[in-house]
Amino acid sequence: MARKPASEQRLLDLARLRRVRDRIDREYARPLDVEALARGVNMSAGHLSREFRAAYGESPYSYLMTRRIERAMALLRRGDLTVTEVCFEVGCSSLGTFSTRFAELVGMPPSAYRQRAAEAPGELPSCVAKQVTRPVRGRSPGPGGPPG
Repeated sequence: MARKPASEQRLLDLARLRRVRDRIDREYARPLDVEALARGVNMSAGHLSREFRAAYGESPYSYLMTRRIERAMALLRRGDLTVTEVCFEVGCSSLGTFSTRFAELVGMPPSAYRQRAAEAPGELPSCVAKQVTRPVRGRSPGPGGPPG
């Protein structure tokens, strides 16, 4: 059996990585792990992690947690759920891990974020709030911090 040219193989790998990213976006609240994601696209977990990081700048797990935190921010701004309820709603099984990751990405604990959102004057449209408050690894919040 002849091997595919490297450029063709790269395109196939990118399509598989896009399917993994799309699955994470759709199923972020479900239990997902790198092994299950890799099996879904017939890759080894190590290969998927390396290729995903090369393509998107972060590991599949980091991307999953960023999606979960992004959704948690929206739920916390809404204000009708406790931090614990939000944690489980977005698919995290450990409140400690959720709170730690939230603080790393957002710059404050989820309880402080929820409180600040409740005190914020006026409501931003959700599409604007999502862009303005989107968690980005390695970026510290601005002087006022989220949710602005």
